[in-house]
Amino acid sequence: MARRRPTSKPTWTDVKAQLASFDRLGLLDLIQDLYAAHKDNQTFLHARFGLGDDVLKPYKETLDRWLWPDVLRNQDTSVVKAKQAISSYRKAVGEPAGLAELMVFYCERAAGFSNDIGYQDDGYFDALVRTFEQALKIIAQLSASDRDASIARLDRVRVISHNFGYGVGDDMDSLLTKYVRK
Repeated sequence: MARRRPTSKPTWTDVKAQLASFDRLGLLDLIQDLYAAHKDNQTFLHARFGLGDDVLKPYKETLDRWLWPDVLRNQDTSVVKAKQAISSYRKAVGEPAGLAELMVFYCERAAGFSNDIGYQDDGYFDALVRTFEQALKIIAQLSASDRDASIARLDRVRVISHNFGYGVGDDMDSLLTKYVRK
């Protein structure tokens, strides 16, 4: 007789119950299969275990692709896919210095693309300002030397952003004043 399928979707509890029956070798085989199944799994594991020369590199490549696309090849921007790179890093490691670096890099790439290409999109600019603020909040957790270097980079983004209109530069002025007390 065939097993009857439950009517609800499986949950972490269901998966955890199945994993409890695995021995060490079985778990390693499962992780190896997950590693081989998708590049995102490899990136996650490399970041989680601090493997490689630069664990931020694949996340930065994703940010670069979606924030500064090749317009000659008709590539589009995608705030959602760019933000997903930061979210994926947060889930893998979530270390403040790495998060700050990715968020500052996001701001640099988004502002640079808009400035160089003349790209104007409300949603893109809104996401840039939100990321700018999130970066400032994360930077507050860093050591003074790391904090100062990151704020200097964000200040360059702020200056560039005054070229866009839409109040982007003004919003960044206010945020920098709010989070950076000199």
